[in-house]
Amino acid sequence: MNSAHFLRNVRWTNSTFLIGTLLTAFIGLPIFVYQYGGQINWWLHGSMFVGMFIASGLSITLGYHRLFSHLSFKASWPVRLLTLIFGATAMENSALEWCSDHRRHHKHTDDEDDPYNIQRGFFFAHMGWIMTRPIGGESPLTNVNDLKRDPLVRFQHKWWAAIGLLVGFGLPTLIGYLVDGGLGAAAGLMIGGVTRLVAVHHMTFFINSLCHTVGRQPYSDQCSAKDSWVMALFTFGEGYHNFHHEFQHDYRNGVKSWQFDPTKWTIRILEKIGLASKLRRVSDETIAMAEIYQKQRCIAVQLEKQEQNICEKTQKLFTDAQEQLNKAHEAWEEATKEHMKAVRQKLESKREQLAELQQKVEQAVEELREAMNIWHTAHRGLILKLG
Repeated sequence: MNSAHFLRNVRWTNSTFLIGTLLTAFIGLPIFVYQYGGQINWWLHGSMFVGMFIASGLSITLGYHRLFSHLSFKASWPVRLLTLIFGATAMENSALEWCSDHRRHHKHTDDEDDPYNIQRGFFFAHMGWIMTRPIGGESPLTNVNDLKRDPLVRFQHKWWAAIGLLVGFGLPTLIGYLVDGGLGAAAGLMIGGVTRLVAVHHMTFFINSLCHTVGRQPYSDQCSAKDSWVMALFTFGEGYHNFHHEFQHDYRNGVKSWQFDPTKWTIRILEKIGLASKLRRVSDETIAMAEIYQKQRCIAVQLEKQEQNICEKTQKLFTDAQEQLNKAHEAWEEATKEHMKAVRQKLESKREQLAELQQKVEQAVEELREAMNIWHTAHRGLILKLG
């Protein structure tokens, strides 16, 4: 690519904004603190930074991401309105544009049509894709027609930049001014505005870059997405990215009870108080089977590389356990489909049939779980033999 073409390909407004805010936070803020640190009301501005970071960051993870992009749950208008307002303060485009990019990311992960394709390099996936125009030109917003029906989303799409500037920068500046005058206004703009924005930006960007580079793949290795509990600590639970790519419509990212996922907990609270409903969950059995299949893929690779012969008895136990598990899984899937079909048809006149189907599902679940336990025992035995 020659220099003239490269310059034409740069999104200068985006690049200037991203680099300018980053330099302000990393160079301007230390200079400002050095000059006026003793006069700054740190309780006020620290609280504003944390409050704005949570409001802005959660509006991206809960609103832009799980609510609007993946339709993981339904939310009442106050939740949608607040997440659209504070989502705009992240200055990551409108909800329509953000969701369109994200849905294409999931549809084309690691391919040329992936907007932030990690195969093009860490920096590109992190922020380079925002700073340059797409190779094939801007993509139409045809994959978010469902969101266009929401008047709040349409309004935010038109005014997101103004909302983001007024609320994201104007609010902390105004509060700082009302408390401490001109110095308070400057501190509010610098800390609650710019530095908070940079923190939210790179919280989001690291999901696209670091979580496609470093971490574990307990559910699938069919794409580059990885789980990182460290990233989950800084991204309101979004760091469990391997799970998310395998089960993108689940409202949870940290699906285990011990995993740190404040976004999941907030959605649950909203459901408890009647502001959210129809939370989408993948069944425990489906998740457990994904983990098992991934372990099977890994053990197959190990067996191919193994130079020494493994004990035939151990291999047979594992093969038999796999066959038993596959049969139990097929039976469970069939029973679940039959039951769901009956429920959809609302067979009220055949309640006995529904009860019978439900009992069949419960029995299939028990058999599947038993088969899973047998498989895990055989898997552990094989792993020990592999050393």
